[in-house]
Amino acid sequence: MTPELTALALAGLLQVLQLIIMTIPANLQLGLRKTLGSRDVSTSGSLLFAELQPRTARLFRAFNNHFESLILFTIAIVVITLSGKSSEASQMAAYIYLAARIAYVPAYFFGLNPWRSVIWFAGFGATVFILVISIL
Repeated sequence: MTPELTALALAGLLQVLQLIIMTIPANLQLGLRKTLGSRDVSTSGSLLFAELQPRTARLFRAFNNHFESLILFTIAIVVITLSGKSSEASQMAAYIYLAARIAYVPAYFFGLNPWRSVIWFAGFGATVFILVISIL
C-alpha cells in the first residue's frame, strides 16, 4: 500500500474516532430516547443538534466537516495512486492533510479562532496540491 493510501485509511479511522467522541457527549446530553429516534425535530420544535451544548455541537460540525473534506482527499489519493505519480511530495502532502485533520478537531472544539481556519486551509491546500501534481 502506498503511503498516500495509508494516510487515507488513517483519515477514515479518524472519522470513526470523531463519531465516537461526538456521540458520547451527545447521548449524555440528550438521552438515548432522543438520539435513537428519528431526529427530525425535537419536542421543543428545533433540530436535535441545536439542543447540544456548544462544545458538543462543535464536535458535530467538525465531524461533518471531515466527511466533506474526506471526499476531495479521497479523490486526490485515488487519482495520484492510479496515475502512478506517487512521490515524496504527494506522500508529505497526504500526511500534512492527516495531521491537519487531527489538529482540526481540538481547534474546533476549543474555538481556537483563527487557528481552526488556518488548520483547515493547510489540509485543503495539501489536498489541492496532490490533485495538481497528479495532472502535471
